[in-house]
Amino acid sequence: MAPHRLRTTFPDDAPVAGHLPFADAPGVPDPIGINSQWLTRGGRPWFPVSGEFHYSRYPAVEWEEELLKMKAGGITAVASYIIWIHHEEIEGRVRFDGDRDLRRFAELCARHGLDFIPRIGPWSHAEARNGGLPDWLLTRDLTPRTDDPAYLAAVRPWFAAIAEQLRGLDRAHGGPIVAIQIENELYDQPGHLLTLKRMAQEAGLSAPLWTSTAWGGVRLPPDELLPLYGGYTEAFWTEADGGWPDTCRKHFFFTHQRDDEGIGADLRPATVRGGEPDALADRFPWATCELGGGMAVSYHRRPYVDPDDIGALGLTKIGCGSVWQGFYMFHGGTNPSGELTTLQESHATGYPNDVPVLTYDFQAPLGEYGQYRRTYHELRLQHLLLADYGHLIAPMWSALPERRPEGQHDRDTLRWAVRTDGGSGFLFVNNHQPHEPLPDHPETSFTVEFPSSDSELALPSTPVTIPTGAYFCWPLRLDVAGLRLEWATAQPVCTVEDDGRTVLVLAATDGIAPELALDAATVTAVNTPSGSVTPVGDRLLVTGLRPGTDALVEVDTADGGRVGLLVLDATTARTAYRGVAWGAERLVLCDGGVVFDQEEVRLHGSGATTSFAVFPAPERVPVVDGVTVGARADGVFTQYPVPSAIAVDTGVSVTLVRSAGPAPETVTGVQNRASAPEDKYFDTVAAEYRVEVPDDVPPGTLLRLHWSGDVARAYLGDTIVADQFYSGRVWDIGLDRLPVGALRAEGLRLRVLPLHAQAPVHLPEQAGSSGETAAVTHAELVTARSWSVRAGRPAA
Repeated sequence: MAPHRLRTTFPDDAPVAGHLPFADAPGVPDPIGINSQWLTRGGRPWFPVSGEFHYSRYPAVEWEEELLKMKAGGITAVASYIIWIHHEEIEGRVRFDGDRDLRRFAELCARHGLDFIPRIGPWSHAEARNGGLPDWLLTRDLTPRTDDPAYLAAVRPWFAAIAEQLRGLDRAHGGPIVAIQIENELYDQPGHLLTLKRMAQEAGLSAPLWTSTAWGGVRLPPDELLPLYGGYTEAFWTEADGGWPDTCRKHFFFTHQRDDEGIGADLRPATVRGGEPDALADRFPWATCELGGGMAVSYHRRPYVDPDDIGALGLTKIGCGSVWQGFYMFHGGTNPSGELTTLQESHATGYPNDVPVLTYDFQAPLGEYGQYRRTYHELRLQHLLLADYGHLIAPMWSALPERRPEGQHDRDTLRWAVRTDGGSGFLFVNNHQPHEPLPDHPETSFTVEFPSSDSELALPSTPVTIPTGAYFCWPLRLDVAGLRLEWATAQPVCTVEDDGRTVLVLAATDGIAPELALDAATVTAVNTPSGSVTPVGDRLLVTGLRPGTDALVEVDTADGGRVGLLVLDATTARTAYRGVAWGAERLVLCDGGVVFDQEEVRLHGSGATTSFAVFPAPERVPVVDGVTVGARADGVFTQYPVPSAIAVDTGVSVTLVRSAGPAPETVTGVQNRASAPEDKYFDTVAAEYRVEVPDDVPPGTLLRLHWSGDVARAYLGDTIVADQFYSGRVWDIGLDRLPVGALRAEGLRLRVLPLHAQAPVHLPEQAGSSGETAAVTHAELVTARSWSVRAGRPAA
């Protein structure tokens, strides 16, 4: 195959600045700014990574640990809808107590160095009842989401209540609020959006950035709101028989098109027309707030999202030119129980999708009960890269090869792009997409021409095969503490300091041999633990390196410094966390979860978790749960065991009480979409099981159910405590959420409906036709362990 060649360009003109009325509070030490191409903070390009977490859908007692999980996953800003109906279901009784304590949630973000982005609505969507508008509001003689004076009169005290909760948490007072989103998915009313912004400001809300969703060709008040974009790998809101939407397919190509006209299209009347797609691209940077971290399921359409779908989407957006990675959702949750009604989106309220009553798991990187998913590890790898090099990538221009005329149905052309500043950059490749696998690309090499350089880069030294499903980023002319890394066929992860030496950690890609090309003029000596070092022209080529914990290439630089290049294998790299631990920034390897909390590191895992490894090793031997542990070398890391779990009874009894009757006929509702079965069928048709769990179940235990059917609900007494639409996935129920007394006295009842054979419902390939059988085939208890790691006695 011919080498892939790209002549990169970089704009001669500086980005437009000073044209937007966004300003940070006077005197803040790290003022936030913006130009037409990127954001700044403290005078330096800034690449934020935000993740959505709805506090009102999660127990307040667990917020802090979940926020620390998000931070360890590379999230720098937490976004959350403030869902009006969750706070004022009953008119005049505005609740900010318990799981609705907005102020405490924002303060926890601040405590742990996380920015906060309230999305204040009033209409949020969020798959909430009425899009978050309370029922009582809709009984009034008014037109919501307009400048109708009656509607604005109701919104004004709601904004005042939010402002009171967030008083003193703005940037002027050292608070975490860096942006505020107005409304959501409002396409053709720029005047109303401006009215809402002014009302929020009059109420006392303040932020350096005011934002709006921008998909669907939105029309915004000129220069008043920063447009934020999105992109999902799948969609629950399209038709059951529509196949994989083209609006989702395009996100797996490198393109400069920002808009996704598919998001929310089922709620956008055909007669409503926004502005031209990407009309704002010359005035605003490419920022996102809804890159899909997963996908919800609706009754009529139940997508299954693979972690690599999300990983590939995220990396591709960086290559396209994103300067703000914003994920929806990053953390799943559960709808609160309403006092008057259930609080989910449904046909009953005129919305086009029936969604589950309670679960809002979203297949997110962190699940409904805080479960770690592989998506979390895929995204963390990218976020570590942005933490170290986002300030370089943000001002880089995205250069794309010419597209073939087949457009987004082309599966044969390799998809790649370069972010460049004119003389260096990062090369991005995506060879993954859902549903329609992309082929291997054998004999692949790249030639990149930079406009500000006399030479070009041709890499690697020997063509490689890009495997199907691979997606990665390679550095081009990257400076590492005085060493110029001309290229590497491994992805930069992060840097860590070790005894005066900067170590760049890289992740190998399965199927591609790592190769490092060093600028010989910046090197005086190289030592590699495997492979060879070969002079090739003005470069030193490191080949044959076996990636792993011992694959540290040691370099003495021409300016007298020392640099390490540590190439981890792909699997190990996805266990890497970086954070401040025991007085210094360190790399921690753990196949579970890791959070960094001042002087304590907490590990989250299961009975299978046996150890963790640290680089550089702490000066004091760690104490794990109060016990000083031994240590052994694991390459350049020091590995420590964790105490084994105390054996507990993990047996769970599942008894069939009643077999299922014939599946109910499917009825259709809004937009002629299938509606969820009525409640009465759970009493008359559903298969029923009784579940009994041991008395001494440890905290953090999930009941994991392997099941098939259509819709399942779990009950304590007559109260629904969990539910799920079948999509081929296991069904987790957090036992910590259930009253222990009732669980022991009554047991848990499961009711499972079968799916009608002719139901107009989309099930993913993973589910097959098994939905027609209502059955719980297997149940198990999955216990999450947590270990506290602190500094102990000095190392010998």
